[in-house]
Amino acid sequence: MQSGKRKAAESEVAPPEHAIKVSRSIESMNNSEVTIDEDLHSRQIAVYGRETFRRLVGAKVLIVGVRGLGVEVAKNIVLAGVKSLVIQDTGAVELKDLGAQFYLKEDDVGKNRAEACVARLQELNTAVSVTVSNDPLTEDFISQFQAVLFTETKVSEAIRWNEFCHAHSPPIPFVRADVRGLFGTVFCDFGPSFIVSDLDGEQPHKGIIASISNETCAFVTCVDDERLEFEDGEMVSFSEIKGMEALNTFGPVKVKDVKVHSFHIEVDTTSMGMYERGGIAVQTKMPVERKFKTLQESIAEPGEFLLSDFAKFDRPPKLHVCFLALDQFLDEKGYLPRPGSAEDAVELIEMVKSVNAASKEPLEEIEDDLVRMLAYGASAELNPMAAMFGGLVGQELVKACTGKFQPLHQYFYFDSAESLPMKEFPLSAEEYQPMGTRYDSQVAVFGRTMQEKISKLQVFLVGAGALGCELIKNFALMGIACDPAGSVTLTDDDIIEKSNLSRQFLFRDWDLKQAKSTAAAKAAIDINPALNVHSQCNRVSPDTEMVFDDDFWGKLDVVVNALDNVNARLYVDSRCVYFRKPLLESGTLGTKCNTQMVVPGITENYGASRDPPEKQAPMCTLHSFPFIIDHCLTWARSEFEGLLEKTPSEANKFLSKKEAFVAEVKKTGDATAREAVERVLDVLVENRCLTYPECVKWARMHFQEYFHNRVAQLTYTFPEEVTTSQGALFWSAPKRFPRALNFDTADEVHMQFVRAAANLKAEVHGLKVPALTDAELGALITAIHVDPFQPKAGVKFETNPKAEKEAPSMASADDETIIADLLQKLEAGAGDLVGKYTLAPVEFEKDDDTNFHMDFIGACANLRARNYQIPEVDKLQAKLIAGRIIPAIATTTAMSTGLVCLEMYKLVRGAEIEAYRNTFANLALPLFAMAEPVASKTMKYNGMEWTLWDRWIMEGDLTVQELLDWFEERKLTAYSVSCGQSLIYNNFFAKHKERLPKKLSDLVKEIAKLDIPAKRRHFDIVVAVEDEEGEDIDIPLVSIRFR
Repeated sequence: MQSGKRKAAESEVAPPEHAIKVSRSIESMNNSEVTIDEDLHSRQIAVYGRETFRRLVGAKVLIVGVRGLGVEVAKNIVLAGVKSLVIQDTGAVELKDLGAQFYLKEDDVGKNRAEACVARLQELNTAVSVTVSNDPLTEDFISQFQAVLFTETKVSEAIRWNEFCHAHSPPIPFVRADVRGLFGTVFCDFGPSFIVSDLDGEQPHKGIIASISNETCAFVTCVDDERLEFEDGEMVSFSEIKGMEALNTFGPVKVKDVKVHSFHIEVDTTSMGMYERGGIAVQTKMPVERKFKTLQESIAEPGEFLLSDFAKFDRPPKLHVCFLALDQFLDEKGYLPRPGSAEDAVELIEMVKSVNAASKEPLEEIEDDLVRMLAYGASAELNPMAAMFGGLVGQELVKACTGKFQPLHQYFYFDSAESLPMKEFPLSAEEYQPMGTRYDSQVAVFGRTMQEKISKLQVFLVGAGALGCELIKNFALMGIACDPAGSVTLTDDDIIEKSNLSRQFLFRDWDLKQAKSTAAAKAAIDINPALNVHSQCNRVSPDTEMVFDDDFWGKLDVVVNALDNVNARLYVDSRCVYFRKPLLESGTLGTKCNTQMVVPGITENYGASRDPPEKQAPMCTLHSFPFIIDHCLTWARSEFEGLLEKTPSEANKFLSKKEAFVAEVKKTGDATAREAVERVLDVLVENRCLTYPECVKWARMHFQEYFHNRVAQLTYTFPEEVTTSQGALFWSAPKRFPRALNFDTADEVHMQFVRAAANLKAEVHGLKVPALTDAELGALITAIHVDPFQPKAGVKFETNPKAEKEAPSMASADDETIIADLLQKLEAGAGDLVGKYTLAPVEFEKDDDTNFHMDFIGACANLRARNYQIPEVDKLQAKLIAGRIIPAIATTTAMSTGLVCLEMYKLVRGAEIEAYRNTFANLALPLFAMAEPVASKTMKYNGMEWTLWDRWIMEGDLTVQELLDWFEERKLTAYSVSCGQSLIYNNFFAKHKERLPKKLSDLVKEIAKLDIPAKRRHFDIVVAVEDEEGEDIDIPLVSIRFR
């Protein structure tokens, strides 16, 4: 397996002259003025960074061969946003091409393949020039490209053009890739020397310095908030050090002896003075050289293969020989082995043996069955394989154009042979014979019977975003639910935004603001008119269980998740467990993706394992002691939501239902309720704005409070040189001593804050916002009187990182008395507004640059960063962090959905657990980790067995006593029965004995307030039991079928 990291001795090298030419070739694409649509490409920039993306949008790419794999790569490259793409394919469209090539239609049969799909490729991204060139390839023609891909190309032709690209100055990165049934191959040659600027794309590791020794090999310790992520041999740079300032400009230095909170640096600090305080160590990513061999050279000496499947660690060398023999077969015969041809399979087996025998290091054995599986499907191109390889190869082309991420070095072989029914393989020759349909490639691999099963599937696809678009496209190409007996239900409650267009490839400009599910379903039908897809705009949640009811779930064959949040995934997973339905799960994060197979009665469910909770900054850090920009942005978004969304919403409760509001806060009567009334009083009485100038004044006063008064009070309470009770400096790392800001109308960020805050305040109060120039707004601000800051004694700031929230300012006072006084003021000041006035809460929306939301949050965060001398960020970076935007690119999405659909084949044929694969992959490294799913745990007791997939169904309208008796007969004591959050019975309570003769159906209605729909025949209860030794035993959910 290739490693994502290499030893320092291998990676930190001075690039040779020919490598510098490659680097200059890539960098030269930066020289021209390139305008980037950051609204469209924000998720991609989050993965690549601006500079890398600028190189990408200056690149020219050639793709030779646009059947299924070629068009998948082309789609991903166009979405990525290269400058231009040229496609070349001299072949004519065949009907079977439509099983993997989604931009071809039946009317295109007989037309040139490239010309038939170029217009649809162009629609993906009008900023990219997509053209066709079907003239014979020449050296002058190929010289114009930054990267080339050859698919469906004979090995002799591939070798010829690879030799030219390798020898070109600068070298032209060359990729050859093909999918043959359930087998695939990729070869990369980026030239004699290729410089990689960033191997993994991860954010540089950081450490906050606590001390540095005066030694010839200085010892550095860091604060113990977090474990250091540095590795021996990495380079780091220092900044913000006081007392040993020379290190700040020393340049990158190598670290060694890295421990949890310390490391050594190869620097003599004995003459640099004593370390005083502060400082940050940041990993510096050094350029790395990678050397490649040509295709001709590597055939005999392929080197190390990229491994994908731990269970098949010896497979890649065998497939290398098999594909060499397949190339030989094609050269000699002029065609690939025919579907179901035993004769062609035998001939390929003999060629494999011959090629292996002639190898420098012959393999001991290459199984005949492996070669036979390759031969039977070699002429077929399956959509899931094309999608998976399209993602992988597309990312390699991006690497070639940008120098970002570790290139594949040099071969990758993959197979999903376990998707085939091993015991029945090969099927009868008749099964593999073409049917004269678009599905003939799939028939050539799996047979006609399997295709019929696929066409009749009942599928529930949850989500129509990036994953959902790719999946519904795959379903259409595979023929899933393309028989009248099959159907796909596609649901998503979201609408299409501009930022979706860079990766959710079924959507176009004219689809903006439409429902995703509707647009995706329409586009999928355009790919295959036989697809039976029904779109809905419902969120799958407890609130829609009357829509997605028992009958709906009961008819399903499989559920496929295409969601972007864990809670939604967990809910769908719980429903799949309840109804015993298979779930295909996947997710992406930048270049990383994972897939998981959840099969009833066989594997564990999605919710059986959880990622650790995301670490959050303590409240005191966010409120008073931020030290990174993330803290400032988190605080800024919290202030936005508190001022502009939560407070107006609470005020509307008072305005619409005053009595209920008053009753609730009196009932609660604590500091939280008091704060809620204070906020309502503020927005309706003390700071209710009736004119826009009043909104400006409100904004200016908030600037003063946020960025001057609070900071001045903090530094008054804790002066810069103050020490703790242990004698240490209070303002020691990671704390940063802040400075108060003075408002200046000449400062762009100061003005941005006031304008955004004033406009949003006006929106809350329903006021018209005038179109003021900066000068006009500045004049309004200058006229506002601001009282000078006066420090207060006795003000307390929370300094304990373990405190969950800021201590209330009047924690010792009588909250009930204060609340009564506040309510009286609220009634006096805003009582006449009840029923006549409504505020407009502002719900945060990150992707609309005209709404001032990110202007407020960005300015707010950057001003706070200035307070604490933290580096500021631009609007896009602020949006990525504050908007909690998940980095996303089309290549990763395509690959993950291809992997999911390969698992679909296994599910349809009823595979054993050994055949399924869960996958984690990272295209940046590249790395694959595929493994068999974890089996579901089996519980046993007194001759009974069950798993998490079981539900005990009891027939009849049972009483509590009858339920207890049922368990008693099985030597279990049921001591507690609950329904939802309500306790129906517990033997600890003597009064509950009165419930023993009562029917459970009556009790759940009376106590749990359960509303059982008329068409539902059962309800569910949770029963707690113990065995004869008094030990608790986890048992399945119990369903009482009372109707």
